[in-house]
Amino acid sequence: MIDKIIGFLPFITLAGALIAIIFAAVKAFGIMKFSEGDDKMKKISASIRKGANAYLKRQYSIVAVFFACMFVILCVMAAFGLLTWFVPFAFVTGGFFSGLSGFVGMKIATASNARTTNACKEGLNKGLKVAFSAGSVMGFTVVGLGLLDISLWFIILKFGFHLEASKITSAMLTFGMGASSMALFARVGGGIFTKAADVGADLVGKVEAGIPEDDPRNPAVIADNVGDNVGDVAGMGADLYESYVGSIISASALGVAAFGKFEAMALPMVLAALGIICSIFGTFLVRTKEGATQKQLLGALSRGTNTSAILIAVLACPLTKLILGSYKFYFAILAGLVAGVLIGQATEFFTSDSYKPTKNLADTSKTGSATIIIGGISLGMLSTIIPIIIIGACILVAFFVSGGGIANVNASKGLYGIALAAVGMLSTLGITLATDAYGPVADNAGGIAEMSGQDPQVRERTDALDSLGNTTAATGKGFAIGSAALTALALVASYIDKIKEVAEKAGEKVAESFNLMNPVVLVGLFIGACLPFVFAAITMDSVGKAAQSVVVEVRRQFKHIKGLMEGEADPDYASCVDLCTRASLKEMILPTVVAIVSPIIVGMLLGYQGVVGLLAGATASGFLMAIFMSNSGGAWDNAKKYIEGGVNGGKGSDCHKAAVVGDTVGDPFKDTSGPSINILIKLLSMVSIVFAALVFKFSLLG
Repeated sequence: MIDKIIGFLPFITLAGALIAIIFAAVKAFGIMKFSEGDDKMKKISASIRKGANAYLKRQYSIVAVFFACMFVILCVMAAFGLLTWFVPFAFVTGGFFSGLSGFVGMKIATASNARTTNACKEGLNKGLKVAFSAGSVMGFTVVGLGLLDISLWFIILKFGFHLEASKITSAMLTFGMGASSMALFARVGGGIFTKAADVGADLVGKVEAGIPEDDPRNPAVIADNVGDNVGDVAGMGADLYESYVGSIISASALGVAAFGKFEAMALPMVLAALGIICSIFGTFLVRTKEGATQKQLLGALSRGTNTSAILIAVLACPLTKLILGSYKFYFAILAGLVAGVLIGQATEFFTSDSYKPTKNLADTSKTGSATIIIGGISLGMLSTIIPIIIIGACILVAFFVSGGGIANVNASKGLYGIALAAVGMLSTLGITLATDAYGPVADNAGGIAEMSGQDPQVRERTDALDSLGNTTAATGKGFAIGSAALTALALVASYIDKIKEVAEKAGEKVAESFNLMNPVVLVGLFIGACLPFVFAAITMDSVGKAAQSVVVEVRRQFKHIKGLMEGEADPDYASCVDLCTRASLKEMILPTVVAIVSPIIVGMLLGYQGVVGLLAGATASGFLMAIFMSNSGGAWDNAKKYIEGGVNGGKGSDCHKAAVVGDTVGDPFKDTSGPSINILIKLLSMVSIVFAALVFKFSLLG
């Protein structure tokens, strides 16, 4: 009986994917039944939608060229026997589904913004319902498409081509590379767009001209709202799709290495499918009452996410026993779940204006912009301590409870346990991402309320939802970064296994000297540790260049369009949208190329041992850099909103102007460079695995 059930595991995964997609579709149709409001609201929403669609169309046309080139390269490698012929096609499907998940999320977000504004006319709970439903469409589209891609490839390769487990995972790891490549383009390009517009709108509008946020007189205001969708929705969707599938396929690959059987490969997939069911149940618990405080709103979202986490924690126990015949791997999954919750709480503590760190940061604005910037950098650096301890504890627990040892034959089982911890952390991504993705919808809703001249109470309600969205977004980034560290570690192990496989085919032995006394490993480690800094520098500089062009354009319009400041003339919104689009698409290319080329060049020069050092160094420094930048940016943002709530002089005060400068510095920290780094550290590993045979055969140091 159990053997028959295990034989159906891939189809259970496929069923979970279809349930998620159907649930997302039902939510989307439900949202469309709500009214967009008056004609002015509809017009503004249509302008945002038009700008977002135009950006994605141009971005995807550029990305398509990249994927076509990579497809040809992978086909050439397959022709020379360095890869199987499944690899090029798996690479393309990974990128396609990653991009599609972001596209669907963006479409529903731009359809929901005005509907959220209109719903907030009736009450806070109704506004939350519409915005959270939009976030749910994004969340369940990501997990549904992710599992669909995984399960279809699994079924085709196992039952169609009857491949053995190791060859199946080898091909599936490649679509992880496709997903990572697409995610990096989407995150970096969208992040540059949204932050260039945001910086330009804030510096010239709020600081120099002294007009409110989202004031229709600001030429960059539509570009700012477009940016929320292409960066914080489409970019984030592709990003977390990549995190989700990356954790599952890396765990599957290590399951094959540890057990050599199909059940260990299928467990991460079935666990993810079970997480979808638990997440759907949790969404029905998210509701609040009129006049709710930030704490009560956060409690409403936490009720849904925590219930989902508890359900998967309970159900994973019998599932693990059924599939693997042992409870010990359940504790690895549980360690990942607990670590995810704790990282979320740590992130909330350092970034929410309900706690001392952000309140103290707001007080540093009393002495100007310099001190609030110093305070934010200090806070971000300090905030890395707790996540490092949590992840370190999670790795040790997952490794040893799974039967791993420091230097014994069971190390592969311990590494499999670490990979399962990453899957556990992201198992309820459907609802976790819903609480994250609803934030940009609420932000857009606030902008539409301001631009269309709605009652101040409507803006108060959208601001309450938006402020909560900043906290949940920071928490979501914490989850993504934490899971990235665990997944990257699992992928390093997969890379070593891949090198052994290539060596075995060539009739050679692999030198397993990966300690720091090996100078090749040490050099690779230094190069890898440097990469996140270089990557962050490039992306930050890109935001700065794009923002400069927006600032110049906004200043020009304020100066030359007569009657603009008096509200008697309309700004040229399209010029700012076009500036951001051209700048972001140009600047997104270099960071992505650096991420893809670096492990290949290091591998060709230093060999596979140098690549192992590079992956280890990039994972360690990248994890710290991503946490630091994400938390600094989140704290600056919420410190500004805390001041806007009435403390330290409120809006328009000197403290507020200083906080706006701090928030402006933090924007590329938290929405461009920081979240992109967690994609970087996984993409480096994915590329290394795909090009392992090339490196092994042709590297200078062998």
